Amino acid sequence: MSKEQVKAILDRVLTWPSERQEDAAKMLMLMESADENVYRLRDGQAEEVRRRQADPNPRRLTLDEFKERLRRRIDL
Repeated sequence: MSKEQVKAILDRVLTWPSERQEDAAKMLMLMESADENVYRLRDGQAEEVRRRQADPNPRRLTLDEFKERLRRRIDL
């Protein structure tokens, strides 16, 4: 999208009712603040998140399984 197209959209936003303008401003501020986040997923991590979200039958751990995994990690 070109800068001219973005400017045209933002100019149209100024013609919207004030409540909708506020919603648009809040959304843009949220998007902007997301760029300030110091935490970023590496490509491999982001791919793993996408893979897990796409899994129709995610495996769940029982509390005992979780405790066992945690114990093994601590005992390394």
